[in-house]
Amino acid sequence: MALIGGSAMAWPAKVRAQRSTLPVIGILMGGSAESFAPLEPAFRKGMNEGGFPDGSNVPFELRLANGQVARLPALAADLISRRPSVIATQTLPAALAAKAATSTIPVVFVIGEDPIKVGLVESLSRPNSNVTGITNFMNVLGAKRLELVSQAVPTAMVIGLLVNPVNPNAERDTQDLQVAVQALGRRLQALTASTDEELETAFVTAVEQKVGALFINIDSFLFDRRQQIAALAARHQVPTIHPFREYVAAGGLMSYGPSFVEAWRQSGAYVGRILRGAKPADLPVLQPTKFDLVINLKVAKALGLDIPSTVIARADEVIE
Repeated sequence: MALIGGSAMAWPAKVRAQRSTLPVIGILMGGSAESFAPLEPAFRKGMNEGGFPDGSNVPFELRLANGQVARLPALAADLISRRPSVIATQTLPAALAAKAATSTIPVVFVIGEDPIKVGLVESLSRPNSNVTGITNFMNVLGAKRLELVSQAVPTAMVIGLLVNPVNPNAERDTQDLQVAVQALGRRLQALTASTDEELETAFVTAVEQKVGALFINIDSFLFDRRQQIAALAARHQVPTIHPFREYVAAGGLMSYGPSFVEAWRQSGAYVGRILRGAKPADLPVLQPTKFDLVINLKVAKALGLDIPSTVIARADEVIE
């Protein structure tokens, strides 16, 4: 009994000793724990693929802004004080906050913008700093999404764009889509929301302005509110197009873009390589090679839309 008791007491100490030798990974996100949960398995898998076999056991220090972008600089500073080995970030505001907070701790970002234009790296091939990562270039896909939604909803002469005004991407993305919409002879109606109440108001305005199709911009607050956005779109009969499949699964009409989960697997692989000794300055910024069109025909039917068969035939996934 004494031997059994001794073994039982020694085991937790051994586990604690093993965990204490593992690096700590900082996670800085503009979203919530709910939005990180489906990404974590892919991230840990990526760490293993990056040459760090203990990726499934590495502890995380999570700092989540829950859609409140203004909190990110303070969260980044607090995270730095914990001395993580690497910081992984999601969204442009989080990446900028991490870059501003440290010039020594490696930072691996997942963003949708051009990292050169926003000042995160000097070059895609050689970042030349402690910062590198994955860009989905979602902001340059606006024209393609406009083409797709215009074919799916040809009667939409007023195109809406919903942005979070406190996100640094709001002004640039609005300007870019404005150019594309005008080239088609249509009108852009910009809508803003950074709270649940403002989301309600935005959809009321969309109806008043006769918005025929609504773009949802890249933003952690909007992503976390995808269920609410889908419910509002259904209530007000507004067709929506999104950057990620997750919106369509929640009840949006259609999406066009790369896999968010795949981006986090790649992020984990870079973190694994850095833990093995690679320098962020030498790791090129990665870009997606595949973009998926997802259409929810159940939502289309509820909206009274007859999506052309040519558009459906181009879809990588159809939700019925």
